[in-house]
Amino acid sequence: MKTIEDVQLKVKRFVEEREWQPYQSPKNIVMALSGEVGELIEHFQWLTQEESNSLTDELKAEVRDEMADVFIYLTRLADILDIDLICAAEQKIQKNARKYPVEKARGNQTKYTKLK
Repeated sequence: MKTIEDVQLKVKRFVEEREWQPYQSPKNIVMALSGEVGELIEHFQWLTQEESNSLTDELKAEVRDEMADVFIYLTRLADILDIDLICAAEQKIQKNARKYPVEKARGNQTKYTKLK
């Protein structure tokens, strides 16, 4: 099984082979990441809920590519900033569990600050 570290190493080598390190500041990576998220959004922008749940094979392939771009930039940013994404995700899930206790959050989409 591939790991995030495997992907980070592959991306790092890709960047080094092209001597792109001077352009790979956290600011630039975040800006590129934002652009890729925008490209992902474009594929869903005018779809209905139903259409977004049943993508054509062609659209799904395009979405897959955009998701890969987002993942690549995110893992690159994590590598540059020395952030363990798995650990960060686990900690964030724990924080969210405290913000959204099951007994208050089940079945609604109310923001945690307005849960009763």
